[in-house]
Amino acid sequence: MFTLTSPAIEQIVRAAAEQSGSGGQPLPMLRVAAKHDEHDGELVYGMGFDEEREDDLLIDGGGVTVLISPHSQPLLENTTLDFAEIQPGEFQFIFRSGCTVPTTEKSCGGCGGGCS
Repeated sequence: MFTLTSPAIEQIVRAAAEQSGSGGQPLPMLRVAAKHDEHDGELVYGMGFDEEREDDLLIDGGGVTVLISPHSQPLLENTTLDFAEIQPGEFQFIFRSGCTVPTTEKSCGGCGGGCS
């Protein structure tokens, strides 16, 4: 199952509120994706606000609706999205994979930004 940490939820809600503006509009949904890089096979993660598509998996992430396409679902199994300080004063989204190989972390600059 894909999960989000409390700091990630707080940052996503903050970014979603900025994007949707005021007026009580519902928060946009967050699409999370993963694929294998064509060149080295490494997992590449991405995220951004999006609309629901047919066959998407919807996850209630503590107030944030997460969308995952069927292609990305097995790649995101046992993955947690965190928002952490990677250097003093520098915060980024980090995907923490809980698969059978040693834990891997990939950083993302923020909502809408992908990992490479």
